[in-house]
Amino acid sequence: MKPLAFVILLTVLSHIGLVGSRITVSLSAIQQHASPITVGVLMTLYSVLPMLLAVHAGRYIDRTDVFRPLAWSGGIMAAGILLPFVYPGMATLHVAAVVIGTSFMLHHIALNHIVGWIGDPADRAVSFSWLALGYAVSGFIGPLLAGFGIDLVGHRIAFLLLALPPVAATVLLVWKRPQLPPRQEPKSDPAKHSVIDLLREPRLVAIFFFSALLATGWDLYTFVLPIHGTRIGLSASTIGIVMSSFALATFVVRLAMPSVARRLNEWTVVCTALVIAGIAYSMFPLVEQVPYLIALSFLLGTGLGCAQPMIMAVLYSASPPGRQGEVVGMRTTLMNVSHTFLPLLFGAVGTALGMGPVFLCMSALLLSGGWLAHRRRKQER
Repeated sequence: MKPLAFVILLTVLSHIGLVGSRITVSLSAIQQHASPITVGVLMTLYSVLPMLLAVHAGRYIDRTDVFRPLAWSGGIMAAGILLPFVYPGMATLHVAAVVIGTSFMLHHIALNHIVGWIGDPADRAVSFSWLALGYAVSGFIGPLLAGFGIDLVGHRIAFLLLALPPVAATVLLVWKRPQLPPRQEPKSDPAKHSVIDLLREPRLVAIFFFSALLATGWDLYTFVLPIHGTRIGLSASTIGIVMSSFALATFVVRLAMPSVARRLNEWTVVCTALVIAGIAYSMFPLVEQVPYLIALSFLLGTGLGCAQPMIMAVLYSASPPGRQGEVVGMRTTLMNVSHTFLPLLFGAVGTALGMGPVFLCMSALLLSGGWLAHRRRKQER
């Protein structure tokens, strides 16, 4: 198996566990009569420690063999998903969210770092496009496994099912360890590294901002849609089908990304992605019928799914030598700042005013970001 294909397979298996657990944690909390603000807290807990630790994790990955962080994080994530199966209850959901989110953060940084190592710099956008396609596959499978698992065997057994893919990833990693690229020696002294240095690079700052905005739109969808679907009377499997249409769209659009990456400026793609996503979010409060929810989820997935490969390729190329893991960690930190505070904000708004204002606020943020990306595109011409 080629190294890139091996990394993508590991990504798919671990990401199925993360995506499915988010939905199952949300629906389990709702089944226990949790309010939107409580669900918001649970989604925030996925991001609290990654927000604080991602830069340190990136620096660690820059200077070590990636096998150890991958093996440890995969095993811990599987254990976190199993916690609500072993000890059902709201308190366990809170602990599981912290464990799953933090372990996947380390897994995510390590896998992205490996993809940046593989191949020539000129092929980096294409490599990240294939990785993004893997995320689309797992994003499609995760909601289906969670939704149908809950409806067929209940919330508790659904957690057991969702732990199996990360377990398989960890076993495969240990079995096929030679597929990983060798450790690369740091090109600079880690003791001299400072986050401030990264924030002095205008191109990196722009990429950090738009990456966080796109990720916020993505993660808010996984928080809001289970609440919205439950309120309008949808079953867990129907919610899973609706959310899988989002992932299907990311898969379809990413099939075209290797070709698009060779033809379009990255800021053109980012601007288009933000505008499409903003329009889709603005229409969700108007829709309750399942076919229209599926269509809107597909439209949203098309917008949010097309930008990530371009963002990651530019981010890796703009990184200082020997600090690519740290830069990915910095991006993860900034993304998790928004993941930490926006679910709380939108959960409070949803509790007080309903889900309509939440959708509209996210739409306004994304459309404003599209205008800023358009200005950035004009500046770089």
